This record gives sequence, C-alpha cells and structure tokens, in this order.
Amino acid sequence: MNMLQMADKNWDGKPMESAAERFGLREMPDLTYTPAVARETAPLYERVKMHIPEIEWPVFAPYIHAINRLKKERGAVILAHNYQTPEIFHCVADIGGDSLQLAREAGNVDAEIIVQCGVHFMAETSKLLNPEKTVLIPDMRAGCSLSESITGADVRRLKAANPGVPVVTYVNTSADVKAETDICCTSSNALAIVESFKEDTVFCIPDEYLAMNIAKQTSKKILTWKGHCEVHERFTAAELLAYKEADPGIQIIGHPECHPDVIAVCDFSGSTAQMINYVKDERPPRVLLVTECSMASNIESEAPGVEFIKPCNLCPHMKRITLPKILESLVYMKEEVTIDPAIADRARLAVERMVNLGK
Repeated sequence: MNMLQMADKNWDGKPMESAAERFGLREMPDLTYTPAVARETAPLYERVKMHIPEIEWPVFAPYIHAINRLKKERGAVILAHNYQTPEIFHCVADIGGDSLQLAREAGNVDAEIIVQCGVHFMAETSKLLNPEKTVLIPDMRAGCSLSESITGADVRRLKAANPGVPVVTYVNTSADVKAETDICCTSSNALAIVESFKEDTVFCIPDEYLAMNIAKQTSKKILTWKGHCEVHERFTAAELLAYKEADPGIQIIGHPECHPDVIAVCDFSGSTAQMINYVKDERPPRVLLVTECSMASNIESEAPGVEFIKPCNLCPHMKRITLPKILESLVYMKEEVTIDPAIADRARLAVERMVNLGK
C-alpha cells in the first residue's frame, strides 16, 4: 500500500468514509435574487459597497445568502485569508486573518466542518490542528509557489548535509515538508522563532527573501532555499521609488516576502496582520500596500480617511476561491483535505510548536 492509498484509509486499513457520506449531500439551493434575499443581505452589502457596484449586488447576494444559511445547517465555520476578495472576506467568512491568525483559530473552533478559503497549505494546517474535523477547500488547485518550491526529500537532503542545524520552515509549505521541520514560522514571528534557538546557524526555508530580511535583524547565520512568492517577487525598488517621487507624502508598507531592496524603500514592513494594524493605528493619509491587491480592499472600509494606492498584483491561487465554489463545497462536501497518517503527527508537532511559542 503506497502513501497515497494510506491517505484514504483509516488507522485499521479500512476505506475512509467520505465527507459527503458522513454528512449527506444537499441540493443546490435556489439562487434567485428575491426581495427576501435583498433584505437579509443588505447589511452585508454595506461592508462591501465601496468595491461592488450596486447593480452587481444581485449576482453576489444569492450566493452569500445561501452560503450563510447552509453553513449554519452544516455546523461549519469559514476561515478566510486576508487575500480573499471582499465579498468572501466580509460577507461569508466567520474568521479572517493572516496565516498565523488562521492557524491559531483553526485549533480553537468548535465546528465539525472547516471550510478553508485560502490555499492548500492553509487547509492542510487546519487539518493538522483538527485531525478529527472535516476540512474542506473549495478548489484543490489553489496552490502556492512557495509551497511548491520544496519537498520533504529536499529538506532531508539539507539536514543530511548540515547536521545539527535547526530547520525553521515557513508555514507556506506542505505537510510533507513540515514533517521534516523543527518548527514552523510565519512572516510575523519568523525573527522570534529564529532567535529562540541557541545555535548560531539556522535554516529559514523556503522563502529566500524572507530569510534575507530576517538575516538583517539577527546575528545568527541564516541558511535558506531559493523559493519565492510569485506575487511579492514582482515588486521592485525602482517601482516604489517612482511612487515616492510622484508623491513624497505616501507611506509604503511592504511584506517581508519581498526582496530586501524593496523592503529598504518601505516605511514599514510586516506580516499582513501587522500591516493592517499599522494602517489602523497610524492612519497615514495615503498608503501603498506592497502585497496582494485584495488586502487593501478588505481593510479600506475599516480605515476611513486613508487613501489606498493599489499596485494590483493578484495571487492567481487565492483567486481560485469564489462564492460559487464555496457554495458547492458546502452542498457537496468537497474538496476534503486529508493527510497521510505517516507524516501527520510529525507535521502537526512543528505547527503546534509555532502556535505554542506565540502563547
């Protein structure tokens, strides 16, 4: 029996019951835009009216109404990353946040069903922290360039060539990679986790730019891997300097997955949660968020008086998650995320160490 077959088996070797079999299928609900749907979704439209024209709301509202009704019937909770579009983030998500926030919340939810509106490694993380729960992702193809840049076999080779060097792995990785890791990190806690080791040399993989930015803040020697986020690697220092030249009063806030030359131009750098908090606390008159485009739209309504300049780099993987796919996920209980039991326990330990270190 190979590893893929094991992922579809219970501990006793018997075939696993599918989510659809466990919870039963529903019929696709009526998606007519009725006066009742209009009334019930009107408060939600107030959250997104800056981004969705009123004439388009009748297209979104029936899906939002159906998703919110069905998730209650299912006893499901929807987690959404900051990069999801506003109609998902503000209208159907129960919990939103960055990778660390979602990892922590995934371990605290009481619901039996978790719908992960993010990319696949996030859904795997939710499953690792909730092995007895059903975790769904609306599109199994929602991947990540960082996650796909490295494998568990790659990490094993790195460890064999560098015995005794601790391995800190970005949460943007597969469970297979996490299983070979001492501890996971996110962009918000990577420096603290690197500093938590007594060793002078630490692996920080697979994001090369995050590791380079961390190396500027620590005396430790940082070893890394040539993985990059396909959204953040597109930003350049020249591009940002052009913005500053055109508008000297603009505040530029960058994500540490960007190249160090880009971060050097920024007025502030941090995780998506830290970037959001900076905007809310500092209230700069004009701000440029050097990250995935949808995040600016999601916080615009929470930061009145702040003008957002949007260099619109979109994550094609995040944008695979749509309202119709979320509804289908809840109706048909798909796509269910499973993890091979041979690696799940070791991968879970790396994630739990990260979450517990924060506590």
